[in-house]
Amino acid sequence: GETLVSIRPAFNLYLTPEDARNLDSSLDKLAQRISLDQEKLKKKIAQTKSFKEVLIKGDIPREEVAFVEENNMSLPGIRIRAEPLRNYVFNNLASHTLGYLGEISKASLERLKDPAYRQGDFVGKNGLENIYESLLRGKKGYKEVEVDVSGRELKTLRKLPPESGNNLILTLDVKIQEELEKLMTETAEENMNGSVVVMKVQTGEIIAITSKPSFDPNKFAAGISTRNWRDLVTDEWHPLQNRSIHGQYPPGSTYKIVTAIAGLGEGVIKPDTSIFCPGHFELGRGRYRCWKKSGHGFMNLHDALVQSCDVYFYTIGHRLGIDTIAKYAKRFGLGRSTRLGLSREKKGLVPTTQWKLLNKKEPWLLGETISASIGQGFNLVTPIQQVIMMAAVANRGILLKPYLVKRIEGPEGQLRQEFFPEIIGQIGVDPDHLEQVRMALRDVVNGARGTGKKSRLKNIIVSGKTGTAQVVRMKSDEELEKGEAIPVKYRDHAWFVAFAPYEKPVLAVAIIVEHGGHGGATAGPIAGKIFKKYFKLYPPPSSAQPL
Repeated sequence: GETLVSIRPAFNLYLTPEDARNLDSSLDKLAQRISLDQEKLKKKIAQTKSFKEVLIKGDIPREEVAFVEENNMSLPGIRIRAEPLRNYVFNNLASHTLGYLGEISKASLERLKDPAYRQGDFVGKNGLENIYESLLRGKKGYKEVEVDVSGRELKTLRKLPPESGNNLILTLDVKIQEELEKLMTETAEENMNGSVVVMKVQTGEIIAITSKPSFDPNKFAAGISTRNWRDLVTDEWHPLQNRSIHGQYPPGSTYKIVTAIAGLGEGVIKPDTSIFCPGHFELGRGRYRCWKKSGHGFMNLHDALVQSCDVYFYTIGHRLGIDTIAKYAKRFGLGRSTRLGLSREKKGLVPTTQWKLLNKKEPWLLGETISASIGQGFNLVTPIQQVIMMAAVANRGILLKPYLVKRIEGPEGQLRQEFFPEIIGQIGVDPDHLEQVRMALRDVVNGARGTGKKSRLKNIIVSGKTGTAQVVRMKSDEELEKGEAIPVKYRDHAWFVAFAPYEKPVLAVAIIVEHGGHGGATAGPIAGKIFKKYFKLYPPPSSAQPL
């Protein structure tokens, strides 16, 4: 496999306050050639015991090293140390998954009370760097020496060499990861962002996972500058947010998979149940529109999924009730953490009557069930949850735990720990019902009237579901039809969830393009290109022809 993170030597600049005769003079001298935030440094020094070293600046270039060495007599208390530094080989690639480093805080030092850590050390702050900090870190060496009154070394009394940290062998496929990031960049018209997750259906291995916008963890490796940090935290598109596990979105019409399974399971519909769609669903004085204003006419379940008829699913939801829909959603793993192994994963939200009463202090309204049945309203999911749901459909009902780390190896390649596929549950529905939904998802992509036609491939049968998640209720359609453009931040999110090949599934994908409009038009083509790239590299046994 390819190395994603390596180690390279770096020159780091340190100051011991009690050895510096005139701090202001020393910092002014350094500032002649080295860019420093002196006010920030002085605050940091003031919070440190005078005999402890303070990191002034990490990874300084050779010309700055030369300047310090040439002026060492006029820079007392300042020294340079060559130390190992993280090097993120592909820069932004999988940055949210890999994570980044940061200087350990005073609070963390006091909480840890671990002699292995000292001020100035860099620790994992996010992603896998954070989760596996203690395993990746290694151990420092030391040398105890005898010196004369001038401080010259006379002899070595005791020496302990440093120990390298362990290595993580990941499930990620660099070629597919690169393809993902390229496709998201190509889709990024007018600051469109989002996430793509690709999972092996039979194992739960995450072979690619991306969140856009991203960041370069190399900027953190030696200490991020104030300006770079400010740019990241004030960016309105939040590049530090890992949308694959932290982004919570309405699932839109992808949720019709859940509603369909619930309707069949509870017997409120059969596959051939015919429901008329006039373009809207009436409930009391309220009218809930179908996306097709003129209506779809009579629909059975298969056609309703293929053409994504809202009225069909409004009707199922009305017959089921919200608590029954929620029961099936939870069977698919929605509403809870997937235990992927990255910190602060969000659970999403599967609303129920009890949830609303507890959190909103209001009773559930029947109209809210109508919205929830097509994935709007209070429903929230994460991209990682969506890929697990789709893998369960592909697997004919088996829920797998997703994972990113294949094994942990010692510095010499010795096996420390290995991870294997783990079944975390079964959906627990009639196999025939699941097969009815699978056939419809096949025709979403491959049928003449399917909403996911743009993800179609010649020799691989892709099955999927489009979704459009409403961000905010806009002005009337009549006003928008006059040519008024919807601002990007108010446009709907575009979903596409899929698996392939149909008969013997290998991969499942979940894609969300924020403010991307219709899922079939924006997110669907990304799925098609991912499958095409993967099966070109790793052809399935039944595919002998080029894609």
